Amino acid sequence: MRTHFTPEQLERPDIAEANAILETCVHYGFCTNACPTYVLTRDENEAPRGRIDLIREMLEQGGAPKPETVLHLDNCLSCLSCMTTCAAKVDYVHLIDRARIYIEENYRRAPAARLLRATLARILPYPQRFRGALMLGRLGKPLRGVMPAPLRPLLDMVPDETVTDILPPQVFKAEGKRRARVALLAGCAQQVLNGAINAATIRLLQRHGCDVVIAQEAGCCGSLTLHMGREQDAKASARANVLAWQREIAGEGLDAVIVNASGCGTTVKDYGHLFARDADMAAPARAVAALACDVTEFLARLGLQAPVETRAYKIAYHDPCSMQHVQKVIRPPRDLLQAAGYRVQDIAEKHFCCGSAGTYNLLHPEMAAQLGRRKAAHITGADPDILATGNIGCMMQIGRYLPLPIVHTVELLDWATGGPMPPALQGRSLRAPPSPVAIKDEPPSGGDNFW
Repeated sequence: MRTHFTPEQLERPDIAEANAILETCVHYGFCTNACPTYVLTRDENEAPRGRIDLIREMLEQGGAPKPETVLHLDNCLSCLSCMTTCAAKVDYVHLIDRARIYIEENYRRAPAARLLRATLARILPYPQRFRGALMLGRLGKPLRGVMPAPLRPLLDMVPDETVTDILPPQVFKAEGKRRARVALLAGCAQQVLNGAINAATIRLLQRHGCDVVIAQEAGCCGSLTLHMGREQDAKASARANVLAWQREIAGEGLDAVIVNASGCGTTVKDYGHLFARDADMAAPARAVAALACDVTEFLARLGLQAPVETRAYKIAYHDPCSMQHVQKVIRPPRDLLQAAGYRVQDIAEKHFCCGSAGTYNLLHPEMAAQLGRRKAAHITGADPDILATGNIGCMMQIGRYLPLPIVHTVELLDWATGGPMPPALQGRSLRAPPSPVAIKDEPPSGGDNFW
């Protein structure tokens, strides 16, 4: 793609980066039919190719973006299915992030939209605030009809029950001989919505010989605010994490930074890029990013213990977009579930976003609902006993439209190797699995394991 930035514009590092990305796009169009918003609308401006043109025009012209440009860029899920299909390997993730930062800095939204976005940015990354907000939300549900329209989607997303477990800084010691010392990103929303995921992760890692560190002053990864264009908020969260884990590295050392929410993992792995132009933070951010891995990547490296009991339930596995399209972690969760004795099945349109996409289902509830129902229909068509996935956002989104139990991959692995039944399965009537199948006592292949 030809661009027309002035020499003065190209002196700005952010514009120079955007220009380099824009020039790689050759308008093949393979991305269009991989894009959920294009598939639903058939509007070229709702496809990656159209959005790239809008970004080029917005940045070249400078000043306040056009409202219609903001609308189409806001509608992007950042699912990045386009990057999987793009023959030219356009770095769309960093281009759309840069566009959102530009919009946040140069466009004045309507008061209701500003209120909603500010509310999300000030609550979701902070577990105690988020827990309080959920309590108020449950009380406010009966008053939904008189609430301001922008706040109604927030009330609709408030779950009736949560398993909250906010972890203080501490070290969980390995069972038996220590094989590794790892930091776990406990996260923000996940601790409030489903603390059982972290509990299962910790037990599973301990059982496999890992000391698990919840580092002092580590918190939100910065993903939620970054994708709303609030770059400084995101960098403040990321900086706190980098410094917290650097202290652990300088102390007893770390073999990995474990992330069990794929959206967070994508952001932590990209800390090197986030701080690339920060003289003080660039090197430590790269070091932390190099240690970051999804929990299934790390377990594939260690090799899963033989299951204590074979439970051959039929598991439909949902690939979170951030896991399959950015991190390319595709085989490890499947291999581990199979090694644990489960029967794993893919679902139709597995490349397609469920509509969660961070805060997308709160900011764009209508489009998110279409995607959620579409995903749920494909899952139901696979006729599984359980849905497994690796991202809390996907679990909450799909759960609104699916009657089946939904669990995190680590909960099933923990259960298979000696842990308790996942809370989502307790009290549920599951079909009796077929007769136990022979399980080879060997680690999974690792698939897309980059260690």
